[in-house]
Amino acid sequence: MKKVWKSVVVAAGLVLGLGGASNAVAADLTGAGATFPYPIYAKWASAYHKEKGIGLNYQSIGSGGGIKQIRQGTVDFGASDKPLTPDELKDGNLMQFPMIMGGVVPVINLPGIKPGELKLTGEVLAQLFMGKIKKWDDPAIKKLNPGLKIPSQRVTVVHRSDGSGTTFLFVHYLSAVSKNWEQKVGTGVAVSWPTGLGGKGNEGVASYVKTVKGSIGYVELAYAEQNKMTYTQLQNRDGQFVNPSIATFQAAAANADWANAQDFYLVLTNQPGAESWPITGASFILMHKQQKKADTARQALDFFTWAFEKGDQMATDLHYVPMPDNVVEMVKKAWAAELKGPDGKPVR
Repeated sequence: MKKVWKSVVVAAGLVLGLGGASNAVAADLTGAGATFPYPIYAKWASAYHKEKGIGLNYQSIGSGGGIKQIRQGTVDFGASDKPLTPDELKDGNLMQFPMIMGGVVPVINLPGIKPGELKLTGEVLAQLFMGKIKKWDDPAIKKLNPGLKIPSQRVTVVHRSDGSGTTFLFVHYLSAVSKNWEQKVGTGVAVSWPTGLGGKGNEGVASYVKTVKGSIGYVELAYAEQNKMTYTQLQNRDGQFVNPSIATFQAAAANADWANAQDFYLVLTNQPGAESWPITGASFILMHKQQKKADTARQALDFFTWAFEKGDQMATDLHYVPMPDNVVEMVKKAWAAELKGPDGKPVR
């Protein structure tokens, strides 16, 4: 799978889950959107095709692109790490449901610093991305890392250039921990960045950070691990410095109150808990409530059901948090209640 992984990371929009030249058929399902869950969707798609013979063409184009394409009806489903509000869903006659949870991590290219060695607070992270901290040996960083030899390297910020749910989670967190960020930059799938280079997708950000010394960016943890990138620790809401991991993502996800989330609208950044990773979030699937092709919609739900029931280990292997069983049951009930075929009957 490692060889396949490299190809799907660098080739956003690659047909996932299809066989070789001897099986040159069009993908049965089409989706587009968030790059945050792309690694696990790729892994699920490959396994699902081997088991069921059904392919998936998922274009990793960013949450903004996924929202646009599902609204235009050019794909069977969209994917976004920014949940749509109930009003936004109503406006597009859409439903959404959480598919997977994971974490966004700051990644750096700093000579001599190993993964998890450098500690940052949310406020210092905000100052870095605002361009206020210009060198890595700034007193604010050195104070957090006594005894760590930090080079006097100029800071280069790398951010997303496309509309991105990963960006939404990242800046939502920065707005929660920094009044200065909240007032001057704010939150959204795209913001007016005060400084830095723009990369397209998690792939683009990872590529820039790997090649530019002194750089700092943000990606989903699977990208950092697979690309052997250096991530930082972060101080969480309880004041504890934690490393990104499946355990710290799970700790943050444990506080998620899905039962009281209208239309599954829930943002998980800056959750309480001594072990919680502060930039945790869910990735959502978007589908039209009124389906033109009931069979295609049913086929998509079959894939999502399979992923919920058989994809947990694959997800945790890539540092994602599977949805709890009680949430999966809520999702299935929402499918039955909201997704209708051309005849007005439930798709499933």
